[in-house]
Amino acid sequence: MTTPESIQKPPAGTGVSDNRVTVEFAGEYLTVTPGQSFLVGREGDLAIDDNLFLHRRFLEIVHSEGLWWLANVGSRLTATVTDAAGGVQAWLSPGARLPLVFERTTVVFTAGPTTYELVVHASRPTFPPSRRLDVGEGDSTIGDVPMTLSQKLLVLALAEPFLLRDGTGMTMIPSSAVAAERLGWTVTRFNRKLDNVCDKFDRIGVPGMRGGARSFATNRRARLVEHAISTRLVTKDDLVLLDQAHDEAAEGDAE
Repeated sequence: MTTPESIQKPPAGTGVSDNRVTVEFAGEYLTVTPGQSFLVGREGDLAIDDNLFLHRRFLEIVHSEGLWWLANVGSRLTATVTDAAGGVQAWLSPGARLPLVFERTTVVFTAGPTTYELVVHASRPTFPPSRRLDVGEGDSTIGDVPMTLSQKLLVLALAEPFLLRDGTGMTMIPSSAVAAERLGWTVTRFNRKLDNVCDKFDRIGVPGMRGGARSFATNRRARLVEHAISTRLVTKDDLVLLDQAHDEAAEGDAE
């Protein structure tokens, strides 16, 4: 297998013969050309972390049938895949694959307490970039699910470390206790609102929002962060709301 070329920036298209993808992760860019099989995991062409929760071989990028494909070759973990605007989202389960048809595809996944993000740039995308509609002021919505301010604050508290990063890479999901402290809430209040938010998304079919006998609490928080980041439910510009909420809670305690 040919080793992908490490470069400083995504390559520009050079013509009809230029049909490659570039994988971006933590400031590094790796180019993949037809005939290569590019593996992501603890080992492989992109060995992203020594996290024991992460598969040695988790994701594979390969060119086949005239298209670039992203395949989940792991056995337990899933990945959230979206276009650049966050308007198209897919849940990539073990054994599944999907075509990389957009100019820029974001891949977010969680292994244990750590969430990862990488971006795949296509030199010859099948579809042009999509546009995300601005619904104006008011409650934030994804599909038909309205978000109250307190629910958005909860999501922001969990996603804050992810939003504060510069570019792609990895981050840790805060515990309920840490996120509750950031908001000036009790853990009981935080967990109650977390239940409400996850129930809302579960009702519209977002997977991974309900726990089970074999599920860890971290999984549900991580899945909520994956969905919020991938669909642009929260952005870095929203983080000012966290400081305002924390200051208001502190003023209330002082009275």
